[in-house]
Amino acid sequence: MPTITRTTAIEARNSNFDFVLLLGLATLWGASYTFIRVAVATIPPLTLIAVRTLIAGALLGVWIIVRNVQVPRDPALWRRFLAQALLNSVIPFTLIAWAEQSVEAGVATILNSTSPVLTFVATWLITKHEQVTARKLFGVVAGLAGICLIVGASVLDGLGSQVLPQLAIVAATICYAGAALYGRSFNDHPPIVPAAGSLLVGAVLLIPASLAVDHPWTLHPSIPSLMALLALSIFSTALAFVIYFRLIRTLGSVATTAQAYLRVPIGVALSVIFLGESLTTSAWIGLACVVTGVAAMTIPKHT
Repeated sequence: MPTITRTTAIEARNSNFDFVLLLGLATLWGASYTFIRVAVATIPPLTLIAVRTLIAGALLGVWIIVRNVQVPRDPALWRRFLAQALLNSVIPFTLIAWAEQSVEAGVATILNSTSPVLTFVATWLITKHEQVTARKLFGVVAGLAGICLIVGASVLDGLGSQVLPQLAIVAATICYAGAALYGRSFNDHPPIVPAAGSLLVGAVLLIPASLAVDHPWTLHPSIPSLMALLALSIFSTALAFVIYFRLIRTLGSVATTAQAYLRVPIGVALSVIFLGESLTTSAWIGLACVVTGVAAMTIPKHT
């Protein structure tokens, strides 16, 4: 009996630590939308994301060397890193950065917070490892209604001038949902390995594109943009990715994306405080729908 009690206590501590990490991840990723909005003011999206992945990947690579973590040499594993990079950084990072040239950080936060809804839909249709319940179905409906309220409002505002950027954020969210599912395949590796591997592969893909398209040597980024880029790379990418892969292993894909409903108030608050943004009435209603839907899908029932 004492052994069982001790084991239960350890599991409870680990569970509490996981939820602290979940809150930390929500804060780091909630802040990323404000960092991106500041950075893209003077740094083109492709170059911004190329440098973001390079700095973050290099930092994690150095950490792997310092900690003597075994560097994977299996070509098949690096091909999986490529798939993860496309889903978790190259495509969604670039889409969001491009969108935030015109979409406010607060709206981007809300739209991108629906990843648990889309992750659940994907698990329901593809992997089928999530149980379908009435509460989760309600969450799906509420989350999708929130997206429609936000994007739908733009259709009537300025003849839909922001519809494409907002749909780009939704597309990025779909990528994140796929990344959360695919990330489960790295559960037998230390979290820092797929984090570093996928970011470095992403940088290899993005840097040539940046050089060819943006000619970064001709750019003149502002100090605020550079500071935002560094914060985005170090905190919202390198540190956040290590936490992310750790939680994918311990909490699972849907539970890890639960940080989305925590990320919404954090991201919106930061955009209001530091960028002076404000939301339309329909966006506030959409926010409420999204938070309600995501919470309904991810907060466990009390037993």
